[in-house]
This record gives sequence, C-alpha cells and structure tokens, in this order.
Amino acid sequence: MMPLPPNFPWPEPGAPLEEVLTPMPVIDEDRLAANIARAQAYMAAHGLGFRPHIKTHKIAAVARAQVDAGAVGINCQKLTEAEVFAGAGFDDILVTYNILGPARLRRLVALNDRVARLVVVADSAETVAGYAAAFAGGKPLAVAVECDTGGGRCGVQDPQAAFALAQRIQAAGGLRFAGLVTYPAPGGAARVEAFLREAMALLAAAGIDCPLRSNGGSPDLWQAHLVSSATEHRAGTYVYNDRAMLRAGECGRGDLAMHVLATVVSRPTPQRAVLDCGSKALTSDLLGFADYGEIEELPGARITSLSEEHAVVDLTGCTAPAPGVGDRVRVIPNHTCVVSNLFDRIVFHRAGRVSRVEDVAARGTVW
Repeated sequence: MMPLPPNFPWPEPGAPLEEVLTPMPVIDEDRLAANIARAQAYMAAHGLGFRPHIKTHKIAAVARAQVDAGAVGINCQKLTEAEVFAGAGFDDILVTYNILGPARLRRLVALNDRVARLVVVADSAETVAGYAAAFAGGKPLAVAVECDTGGGRCGVQDPQAAFALAQRIQAAGGLRFAGLVTYPAPGGAARVEAFLREAMALLAAAGIDCPLRSNGGSPDLWQAHLVSSATEHRAGTYVYNDRAMLRAGECGRGDLAMHVLATVVSRPTPQRAVLDCGSKALTSDLLGFADYGEIEELPGARITSLSEEHAVVDLTGCTAPAPGVGDRVRVIPNHTCVVSNLFDRIVFHRAGRVSRVEDVAARGTVW
C-alpha cells in the first residue's frame, strides 16, 4: 500500500463523524462487537467451530477480535490475502481457492512453512498434481476437496467424485487429505447434509479419515446447525452486515455496522441529488436490487446510477425532506465486502465519535 501524505487529514480519536471526509465507510464499534459475539454464541451453542471469512473486512484487528471471541481460525480467499494475515500472526488459515501455477505454488510452500495449520482446497486432478509436485519432500500440505452442493461455482459435482479426488490426494507424496469444503446456495442445508453424509460414508469404507467438514455462507449463518455433519461454518458478511443481509432477514437494522458516509454535492433538479460516493466508494453489485444502496436519512430515495465519483439519487419517491447541497447522509451498501476493498483505511466510531482508524491491510490481495 502506498503511504498517504503525512498531513492527510485522518480524524483523531474522539473527533465527531462530521469531521470525517467523505466518501468514507464508517464502522459502528458496538454493532461490530455485538455481531461477533452473537455469531460466536450461536456456533458454540450448536457445537460448531466458527471460521470467519476475512474478505469482508481485510483488517487484522477485526480478525483478532473474531478469534479472541472463540473462532477456530480464519478463512481467506486468495493466497496473497492469506500471506497478509499470516504476517499478522494468524496460524490457522483455510484458503478456499484453487492455487495454480509455479509462481503461486512457490509462495504457497513458503506460507505452509510458516503457518502452523494451513489448509487449501482442490476440485481437480490438475490442481492436486500441482500441489504434489510443489510439496514433494517438504512439509506436507493439507488439502481438502471442494464440493459443489448447489452453489454452482467451483467444486466436484457428486460424492463419488469427492471420494475419488480424496483418494488421489491421499496417494500423492507431500499431501495430506484434510476433509471436505463447500459453499452452497442459500437454503441448501438438506442438500449439503446429504452430500457430506454420502461422501463421508465412501471415505470411511476406504479407511480414509475426514476430520474437516467445512460449510459456509452468511446468508445461511443462522441455519448452520441444520448441517449436522459439518464440523465448522464459515461466514464473512455477518461481521458488518449489509443491505442484502437485511433483505434476507439475517440481520436487523440495528445490526448494520457499516455505512458509507457521503455528501450531497449537487441538486441539479428538485427530483435529483448527487452524492460523492460513486463506483470508487459504493459497489456496483446489484445483488438483485434495482439500485445501488439505501440512504438511511432519505427513505424512498433511490441511487439509480454510479459513475466513478458520482452517485445519482432519484428523489421522486422520497418521503423525507429533500436534502440540500452540503448535507451528509449514510448509505447502506448492497454488498459490504466489496466496499472494504475500495479503501486503504476505514474509520471506526462509537456513539458518533471516532474511536480508531484501521488499515485495510489485505486490500487488493486478489492473487
């Protein structure tokens, strides 16, 4: 990350949010802590390990709070993301992405040497072959089979294929079969459970231990106990929550820890306002919505388009007094995880006063 100028006006702790330059994501400390505690208590009550996905925040201090609350470890999506968190002292990391190519595999060997418990995934013979070639003769690499249980993304397509790939991992030099990993579609608990049970039976009949059965997803966070064969659950968005989680009924308005502060920079017509939070501050992910975020202070208003530095707001249906130029508003983003990756630093606050500013340490770690 390129350093910002030493006189860059980051607010000091205790400063009111009114002094924070916009656009800026701001995190409510009390809601953040409550979200972490609530999810961890749920998992503990159901005997599940909890492995937060750090792609939502990419901040070491937030991950540390999750682990201190009882999380078994962390979930990273890319190799370089895992490197950042290993460097911050995290020693139980699951990387849920196929890692391919000599350059990445060399870095994976180095990461495996310095992390006490590192697990990666594979869903093809080609990925397993790459791991085996890189780890022959060194510290063994733990590899889990990624399973497609309805998410329609990566993963082997049936329990028989999972069993066959587990056998390949088990037979390869330098590798150790770690278990099964899946990221299902929302509402897919029954399908996940059936897949895991069948795969586990095949593995058990062949004498292959399957210690890890990792299920995932914030949209089904509070239904995680329905997958009784899982040993752990992974979730990321829950820590901040967003508009999509609110729509899904997975959180209430009082659980929304992230807002994007924005300023009204123009009122070209009575029915139109323009904010300073364009596509460089708000995600362009629609996630099934017809607009680009909800404005807390302007119910019925709609953010209808984003350009790089502008968010155009249609005020036609707004039931609150129309904003003036210079007014500040709070936007609930459709998808919080993407917003985190747009900023070098994020402001945290308690009761409207700045509590800290944190580096988004793993911003841009997409390799």
